[in-house]
Amino acid sequence: MTLPITLIQADLAWENPQENFQKFEAFFEKVPSESDLIVIPEMFATGFSMKPEKFQKPVGNEAFLWMQQQAKKHQKNIVGSLLIEANGKYYNRMFWMYPDGSFETYDKRHLFQMGRENEVMTAGKKKTIVTHRGVKFLLQICYDLRFPVWTKNRYDKKTKFYDYDVIIYVANWPEIRNTAYMSLLKARAIENQSFVIWVNRTGIDGHGILHSGDSQVIDPKGNIVRIISEFQEGILQTELDIDLLKIFRKEFQVGLDWDTFSIQ
Repeated sequence: MTLPITLIQADLAWENPQENFQKFEAFFEKVPSESDLIVIPEMFATGFSMKPEKFQKPVGNEAFLWMQQQAKKHQKNIVGSLLIEANGKYYNRMFWMYPDGSFETYDKRHLFQMGRENEVMTAGKKKTIVTHRGVKFLLQICYDLRFPVWTKNRYDKKTKFYDYDVIIYVANWPEIRNTAYMSLLKARAIENQSFVIWVNRTGIDGHGILHSGDSQVIDPKGNIVRIISEFQEGILQTELDIDLLKIFRKEFQVGLDWDTFSIQ
């Protein structure tokens, strides 16, 4: 079994949702019909802005409705995160939007204190795993990549099931620290015996910070399957070879020796 996916790497317009909507709408028109899963960057509507007061109230609702409309229009699953307001608090919330308008969410667990994210956002407390075409996806956001315990896969020796098969990271991770994510993405794939999808922004944000993107797919052995050219906007169309994952897990059953643990 192979699962077609589409990654979109873009230079986000700073604090300008309408311009970003128009950009992604143009990209969506180019997505092949056979691919029904599209992944776009962290906080794709606004960039990594910590100024919710600048946006239409309730914050994030406009972008949420846009995601619903686009998923329905193209009959595709769209995954990305938003600055969103809920119950008087703000979250960096990742949405898995289905074509019928229903959705799954994940609130970023690890807030980037050096970017003041912890002063504005409320941290999430729960993992989210979404099943699509029989494949299980763990949703994660940017800085979560640095915290392997939170991401760690588990294997049930009785049922012989893994918690998940693919990790999706959406990001606004600067170019100056790209060595870190290029290393950690491979580590997460290897230690969890899973595919890793990474979708990062490009361009210079409102703080003058440069992003190189490097959006990519990594296989369970830590090999880069496909990667978008650095600093370039564009679409990466590829497939996840789920049969390869199953064969590798069967041949190299490291899951039998994984530690059992709980997170508090």
